[in-house]
Amino acid sequence: MARTLISLMGLLLLCCLAEAEYLKYKDPKQPLHVRVNDLVSRMTLEEKIGQMTQIERGVASAEVMKKYFIGNVLTGGGSAPARQASAEAWINIINDFQKGALSTRLGIPMIYGIDAVHGHNNVYNATIFPHNIGLGATRQVDVALIGAATALEVRATGIPYTFAPCIAVCRDPRWGRCYESYSEDPKIVQAMTELIPGLQGDIPAGSPKGVPYVAGKTKVAACAKHFVGDGGTINGVNENNTIIDRHGLLAIHMPAYYNSIIKGVSTVMVSYSSWNGIKMHANQELVTGFLKNTLQFRGFVITDWEGLDRITSPPHANYSYSVEVGIKAGIDMVMVPYNYIEFIDDLTFQVKNNIIPMSRIDDAVRRILRVKFVMGLFENPLADDSLVDQLGSQEHRELAREAVRKSLVLLKNGDSTEVPLLPLPKKTSKILPLPKKTSKILVAGSHADNLGYQCGGWTIEWQGLSGNDLTRGTTILNAIKNTVDQQTEVVYQENPDANFVKSNNFSYAIVVVGEHPYAETNGDSMNLNIADPGPNTITNVCGAVECVVVVISGRPVVIQPYLSYIDALVAAWLPGTEGQGVADVLFGDYDFTGKLPRTWFKTVDQLPMNVGDPHYDPLFPFGFGLTTKSRQTS
Repeated sequence: MARTLISLMGLLLLCCLAEAEYLKYKDPKQPLHVRVNDLVSRMTLEEKIGQMTQIERGVASAEVMKKYFIGNVLTGGGSAPARQASAEAWINIINDFQKGALSTRLGIPMIYGIDAVHGHNNVYNATIFPHNIGLGATRQVDVALIGAATALEVRATGIPYTFAPCIAVCRDPRWGRCYESYSEDPKIVQAMTELIPGLQGDIPAGSPKGVPYVAGKTKVAACAKHFVGDGGTINGVNENNTIIDRHGLLAIHMPAYYNSIIKGVSTVMVSYSSWNGIKMHANQELVTGFLKNTLQFRGFVITDWEGLDRITSPPHANYSYSVEVGIKAGIDMVMVPYNYIEFIDDLTFQVKNNIIPMSRIDDAVRRILRVKFVMGLFENPLADDSLVDQLGSQEHRELAREAVRKSLVLLKNGDSTEVPLLPLPKKTSKILPLPKKTSKILVAGSHADNLGYQCGGWTIEWQGLSGNDLTRGTTILNAIKNTVDQQTEVVYQENPDANFVKSNNFSYAIVVVGEHPYAETNGDSMNLNIADPGPNTITNVCGAVECVVVVISGRPVVIQPYLSYIDALVAAWLPGTEGQGVADVLFGDYDFTGKLPRTWFKTVDQLPMNVGDPHYDPLFPFGFGLTTKSRQTS
């Protein structure tokens, strides 16, 4: 009897040990590599390919997640649960998808990703920060704080992954994504990779190079994009060919990737563009050879939206070929985003027929799981509502307002330094030493009272919107009204004629004009003109009264023909929701300190033209920016 009992106890002990071994990948006390290897060893091919598949929210469901072992979901630009969905609504749909993923045999949690590229820009009521070109103009704003604020707002909606930052080096402003680039200067772009520790947390001392890092539930996984050379395409045409030798590619377009990897960036997104005729999504030399092997990047490589499709021209012309060359090139996760069954079937066929080796699949899955483990998804897969009050918080809006102030570049301020127009007086007073009495001012221009124009593309909708009902924020017109003395009359007319201006005895005028919102290829422009009726507004107003022109744009635009009319000129870029930051500086509560992050051309015929070029003859050179001294008025 005793021997039987001992045998039973031994058997029970062996069962317990086996059970403990089985759960090893779920044990947070196990080393990272042990958890990864243990889980990969248990996975079927179907489960592995599911981990490599990222689908769009609109085709996702708990049932789809479970049936196809889908490991990743994203929100495309403008995709949302509802027009003004609350943080709780986002959390509910994401948790529903996550429960589907967790109900699979191995319970591997999914990653949910979104383009939070200037704040949590897809989400109603979020803080919208200046686009990257504006942050590049600051030279001094703490982008790590902006990253931390963005991470909190993204997590507030239950999302743990953002496709940011864009570390492209825009070399031609005709490119429709130029505002997503911090600068034409790789050194500025390198400095701005500090956004990554803001998003993810500071990587621990002694952490192995290239290993991703995410510091808990208030941080998100980041994505350095678009690898590599996306900002150097011919004539700035989006998704086109970047012709440059290897030295030039490594010197101009690659440096920010070195910094990103050192800072523990979790993921890298591949560019649609080509390098010397080879599509980046098919470039094994750079994706595997350089990024993974030379730079020792240990996170995962993800495609852009339908990136595999665009390996061929026309897109999707030979999808099985695209899958083969893309995965062999070193892509780990595929943003499908809709035709996921076709992708799964093609990749499964190719692995089973030894077209793609299992070793390549295992490498991809290990990288994806490595990121999921460091994100803490296995321990905390479901989102809660503990951070919902971080969405659009006043603290974050104040941070964005500060970024706006520091991003403004003063390009002209009167005909001489002795008689500057800025800063503007904001009170009606006869008390000296005010430079002038102000009783009535004119605000004009299509962009003065348009929050959508102010925010630009990638705001609520992919291409951006016009109007003031897209989200919560402060237009420049309202900011001006908030700033001036109550006795000062503010007259707003979008496009007044010259007679109206002359007959109203305005003390001065503020004209706010610029570009309409755009994103990606829709923003490619060979003329870079200010949108109509902007030029007409400038000449009508500035020809009749002393004026400051504020340009809202994602890049330098044609301004030279109107410069003689303009008394003061301000590049405000795409400032986002906090237009009060513009008024703060116009009226002298803060100084102008911004410097041009890129060269301002005289004519588009000069393009491309970057600092250091032999034909360099700008209207305003790279780094230019006048300063002012703030003054207190009484």
